[in-house]
Amino acid sequence: MKFAYYPGCSVEGSSREYDESLRAVCEALGIQLVEIPQWNCCGASSAHQVDSFLKIALPALDLLKAEEMGLPILAPCAACFLNLKRAKKALLEDEKLKTKLSSLFGKNFQGKTEVFHPLWVFSKPGLIERSQELIKVKLSELKLVCYYGCYLVRPPEITEIDDPENPQLMEKIMKTLGIQVIDWAWKVDCCGGSHSLLNPHLVKKLSKRLVQKAKESGAQGIVVACPLCQANLDLYQENQNMPIYYFTELMGVSFGIKDAKNWFKRHMVKPSLG
Repeated sequence: MKFAYYPGCSVEGSSREYDESLRAVCEALGIQLVEIPQWNCCGASSAHQVDSFLKIALPALDLLKAEEMGLPILAPCAACFLNLKRAKKALLEDEKLKTKLSSLFGKNFQGKTEVFHPLWVFSKPGLIERSQELIKVKLSELKLVCYYGCYLVRPPEITEIDDPENPQLMEKIMKTLGIQVIDWAWKVDCCGGSHSLLNPHLVKKLSKRLVQKAKESGAQGIVVACPLCQANLDLYQENQNMPIYYFTELMGVSFGIKDAKNWFKRHMVKPSLG
């Protein structure tokens, strides 16, 4: 299995532990990642507020590069994943926009490149079985809740999540590791996303409430698949001492990957198993 890897800005910066754990887990699972050469920012959370054309043009250029590689894209950042999927849909549905971009970049957009988040890939039956075979460290004492946030589930016609109100992809992976997954009603509520830059008081309120609800459910930690979610919940929980794990970090620990627990050193709240 081979992918054109689109790390995005956050994963190569403030969320390096996510990048490192993802690469290590992919290697263990036999998944080959080929980083898209000279990839550019997808526009993240700001491009759509600045220019409606720019919000499509930025991720479209990365889609074109992946098309040239002849590989599907793996995008670990939830915002990047959504922007790439949204750009592809817009280009396939708007011929004028497609023509304009093709002229701008000097390349013809085919729309053949599929875009995946690692949750979609790792939860496939074949890789679930492979994950079971790789388990060396039992995590059966951990009681966690899975948190998806907004970008992975909305809008569902773009993200194509299994269930926008009650997704189960992350749960399937965590249960494979033997983790006790607690069901809760807050898994797709917003943490505030990029508003941490402009309205930190809102993000603090939303993130603090999510951590409180996780604690009330009996969870010892929260599992995430988005750099923004991890940062907000980790930073704005107001000393509730709730570890916020990337799902790939837990996979790495369970697989017995060397130095996997070092990834936790970059967290604000250090997990007890680290």
